[in-house]
Amino acid sequence: MPDRRRELLVVDGYNVIRATERYAHLIDEGDTDPYLRAREALLADVAAFAQGSYDPVVVFDGAGNLSPDRPNLASGSVRVVFSHTGQDADEVIEQLAVEARHQGRDTTVATSDRTVRATIGGVPVKSLSSSLIAHEFELVDRDIATAVADRANYHTTLGERLSDEMRAKLELLRRG
Repeated sequence: MPDRRRELLVVDGYNVIRATERYAHLIDEGDTDPYLRAREALLADVAAFAQGSYDPVVVFDGAGNLSPDRPNLASGSVRVVFSHTGQDADEVIEQLAVEARHQGRDTTVATSDRTVRATIGGVPVKSLSSSLIAHEFELVDRDIATAVADRANYHTTLGERLSDEMRAKLELLRRG
């Protein structure tokens, strides 16, 4: 269930995937679903970015997909919406932005589609480009890598925190 206190983050899924190099190597035109890996990577990026700050929704264009009846499933903390056949993702994004505006809910929409950005813009709805959110994802990646590296240098037990010299002295005391 969406958290009304957190800002809504609506991501134009295929727009972000196609607008940045971040996902290009994950698109496999020879696969039965060429965008599967790119979608999964985007959803992971959105989840990491949104963590605790946003209620994230990623909207994909259902028209032209191999299966136009793709279910609107959650992927972890991210709600996934595929537009219905005959409806494009832009319409769904605009609808979500209008609903949020009526609720007075702060909302950010990530898309480079100028028409969508012009249509949804204004308080309490902000927009940012696909390349900007992809850059934010890269910053999150760097922060995670730094945290992992820092954790590798963090000692968790008392024995691990002792210097070799102190450990040797304690061993002598133990032996009497």
